[in-house]
Amino acid sequence: MALKDKHAFASVRTLGDRLRRREFTAVELTGFFLDRLETLGPKLNAVVTVTRETALAEAGRADAELAAGRDRGPLHGIPYGAKDLLATRGIPTSWGAAPWKDRVIDADATVIRRLRDGGAILAAKLAMVEIAGGLGYRQANASFTGPGLNPWDTRRWSGGSSSGPGSAVAGGLVPFAIGSETWGSIMTPAGFCGLSGLRPTYGRVSRHGAMALSWTMDKLGPMARTADDCGLVLAAIAGHDPADATSVDRPFQWCRDSIEKKRRFQVAILKGCDDHVQKPVKKNFRKSIDKLERFCNLSEVALPDLPYEDVAGTFIDCEMAAAFEGLVSSGDVWELTAPEDRHGGHAAMVIPAKDYINAMRIRPKIQRAVDRLFDGIDALVTPTLATVAYPIDRSFRDYRRGFHASRIGGAGNAAGIPAISVPNGFGEDDLPTGLQIVGPAWSESTVLEIATRYQDATDFHEKHPDD
Repeated sequence: MALKDKHAFASVRTLGDRLRRREFTAVELTGFFLDRLETLGPKLNAVVTVTRETALAEAGRADAELAAGRDRGPLHGIPYGAKDLLATRGIPTSWGAAPWKDRVIDADATVIRRLRDGGAILAAKLAMVEIAGGLGYRQANASFTGPGLNPWDTRRWSGGSSSGPGSAVAGGLVPFAIGSETWGSIMTPAGFCGLSGLRPTYGRVSRHGAMALSWTMDKLGPMARTADDCGLVLAAIAGHDPADATSVDRPFQWCRDSIEKKRRFQVAILKGCDDHVQKPVKKNFRKSIDKLERFCNLSEVALPDLPYEDVAGTFIDCEMAAAFEGLVSSGDVWELTAPEDRHGGHAAMVIPAKDYINAMRIRPKIQRAVDRLFDGIDALVTPTLATVAYPIDRSFRDYRRGFHASRIGGAGNAAGIPAISVPNGFGEDDLPTGLQIVGPAWSESTVLEIATRYQDATDFHEKHPDD
């Protein structure tokens, strides 16, 4: 059958159901998204490499397996995109940086392999901010592919550092994508682009074969149309990996049908979380609270006063300096796109070791304090971001002056706990806003249940830029 534009914005679960009803084949579905990647991807600066030949071959195998009764699971036959910091055998892996735009790593990241084992089809390597933003970029134009453009308004940023996954999923170029977060790189594009984006607990997903920005903070996770889709993808990629000593052997399964519709969750609003946000962001957050109140018992908690941002920033700067010392010392850093990235690494090289050691000493205090914060509650909620997507022709600091999000971003990433952002309305210039749901370590199932129940009561996840 000829697929229509509506299929571009269908959920993974919907596409999988229709594929199994033989409304279309995996080859047809993959070809449909490959065409969109090739025609629309350049308009959004979202794509580095389209993998047409290998994708169609994998789609053909998926059709043959499904016809023979071998079903690998809910991702079987579904195309996807991967942020270009994940190694892919035979396909360039650039890390968003001009010095490596043609480099091929002769290996597959564990996440890529696990998705292939689940029958998912890699259709593209997606754009990203150079070096995942670790060198201190302050503008949208911080990648050799250009600024990530928001499909809702291409004069606005899609968010970093997973800019390509944000643009691609929101623009209907792929049904889901794999992004990464060290500090905000899944939450930001998900919030700006009106997507569902899940940051797993540190150690839930193997980082083997992924670019290391911060060994003690990096996390890989899904970006998709719905929280339910994020659960399906996480189930495919989670689990211990002998190649990643930080990965943890804790079972994770996701089954939407097992959600207890009568369960009431204990959910806390983070005190002061919407004090310094744009008015429409606050209005949408308060409307979200009204929706949550239908199936949640609500309270309020305050985040303990600890140096979350300083600790998280110190980890990123010091570990980036160790990971990219060669880039700086060789002079290749001067080939980067954003001017501030060309010199940002030099300052990190001279941070005293005592600062890193002190950050390591404080981290357990942060983790204990955050853990205590969840005593008696299942999750806490905040606006995902303080504003809608930034204009691409203005510095981030200039646009967001006077607005700032809650400190849960620094706290959550320093502590390594999970969170999801889901769309919750529209703000300035009809751009998406987001609701962030944060849980204690290893609580992805609960976070996903709350998000799914919220999406059952709203339709923001069904909106897309062509509406």
